[in-house]
Amino acid sequence: MNQSIESLIRSWDGEEVLVRFDRSSGAWIVFAIHSTYLGPATGGTRMKYYPDLAAAVGDALRLAEGMTYKFAVAGLDRGGGKAVIALPENFDRSIRDDLLRRYGALIHQLGGLYQTGPDVGTSAEDMDVVSQTGAPYVFCRTPENGGAGDSSSPTAAGVHAGIRAVGDALFENPSLKERSILVQGAGSVGSRLVDLLLADGARVLLCDVDSARVQRYLDVPGVSVIDPEAAFRTPCDVFAPCALGGVLNSDTIPRLQCRGVAGAANNQLAEESDAERLHARGILYAPDYIVNIGGALAIPGIELEGWSIGEAEERVRQKVEEVLNLVFRSAVRDNVTTNEAARRVARSRLDI
Repeated sequence: MNQSIESLIRSWDGEEVLVRFDRSSGAWIVFAIHSTYLGPATGGTRMKYYPDLAAAVGDALRLAEGMTYKFAVAGLDRGGGKAVIALPENFDRSIRDDLLRRYGALIHQLGGLYQTGPDVGTSAEDMDVVSQTGAPYVFCRTPENGGAGDSSSPTAAGVHAGIRAVGDALFENPSLKERSILVQGAGSVGSRLVDLLLADGARVLLCDVDSARVQRYLDVPGVSVIDPEAAFRTPCDVFAPCALGGVLNSDTIPRLQCRGVAGAANNQLAEESDAERLHARGILYAPDYIVNIGGALAIPGIELEGWSIGEAEERVRQKVEEVLNLVFRSAVRDNVTTNEAARRVARSRLDI
């Protein structure tokens, strides 16, 4: 049953929700400010079609909460937020840049309460447009415009480190040589991850609902392209969800044929109880908000601290491995799920 916007917000533990209607385009703009306890609320801008406003608000609320835990568990001085631009059906793409500039003006109006970068449906080029009216609260502009550009490389580096940490915990060896890794999603992060896995000597199973994305891998040694419908029943060592969230649920978890899960997708668990389902099946879950910290850690470091891309990726790798090792040990010691162990680490820093 679909929840009303009122019930979604009432049941949410965040600080603030701002909703604007962009009359010129027919789009709704949702800002979800989950926490500013550690610093300014920061999160990506998601731009896509939603069936209704409640679905857009619900997505923003879940994603903003995930950002709070992502920053807290990694020890970063930022809070969690998310912005969603819910496009109408048959959106006129010729007015897209105008919409982004109006969105940027709203960000600037918030005066630093919320800071943003790209997410699903937006890009570094889009951040160039948003920054025209939203600066200085916009990250991930293109290098030509003074930004760090696409965050997919440090994100993939973090996911790669997460898979190695899972392998170490499961097999007492972080080496991925001859390990089978099923990558679900061959987008900008997934494709980079595949290359890193191949360099490690892993056997990659790859799928994507967009068949065009896997075409270049059809004849690549070490890669087997599989039907997306077979992803949850295909045996593998580690399953890496790198598409959209909610893929680990009461329907898919019983079908999984893997030993561990570590991927780039946000909100991989459809509901909290799915962590228990994975635990009951003996599947080691690396919480997504730790594994996909790459962009959130690397981009501010590059743009504000002057890190090189190489230094940023190395810092991401070290942070992911450090936090996952802590979480895995805590989960065993306290006999809780890895998701609960990660939340305890974050909550200790959030003082809740």
